[in-house]
Amino acid sequence: MVDKFLDPLLSRKDTARHLVIPESTLNRWLAEQAAGSPLVHGVEPEHVGWPSVPFVAVVEAYVLRSLRDLGLGMAKIRDAAAEIRHAFDTPFGLATRKIATDGIDIFLDYAPDDIARVGDRQRPIREVLDGYLHYIEWDAEDEFAARLRLRQYPDIAPVVIDPRFGRGAPVVEENNVPVEAIVTMWLAGESIDEVAYEYSLEPVQVESICRVWRAA
Repeated sequence: MVDKFLDPLLSRKDTARHLVIPESTLNRWLAEQAAGSPLVHGVEPEHVGWPSVPFVAVVEAYVLRSLRDLGLGMAKIRDAAAEIRHAFDTPFGLATRKIATDGIDIFLDYAPDDIARVGDRQRPIREVLDGYLHYIEWDAEDEFAARLRLRQYPDIAPVVIDPRFGRGAPVVEENNVPVEAIVTMWLAGESIDEVAYEYSLEPVQVESICRVWRAA
């Protein structure tokens, strides 16, 4: 069984590509600190270029990207990371469902019905929007992320990173077929219909997956 905190799943290059962020940005997040731990947790690869990003770090990077996309500054994000790590005694606070945002401030779920703003513990006046979090499936036992949906793929063909399948490579949510297998067959000259038949998918699903891959 894969340890989602310690076992390397993806290389830095692949992580950045799947999350649609510059590799230089990911490298910076892996180097930055909050509360004595990296913002994004990497592990030592066995060889240069080999996987060094565990699943928990993929989720951390996704959350960071989402917070940045919402316009939140890095100082505010680092403060939130530090506070959630102290509050819940875990260096992996950014990969828990305890964090939420309204696009202006960051809020932590300190206890049931006790959501408060980072820094001054003020309760949010406006409704906290956590739409970006619906791309993460949470583990009911530990409240850490269990799998991550890649938001560039459309609803008709959801693609996920799940440490239980595909050795961390993106797979189709419906049947856990690796995206790479679908694209490779298509690039080899097989028609969309033939690829769909081979992997028990609809042609429109295969077409959408290949379109996203080609645009990457």
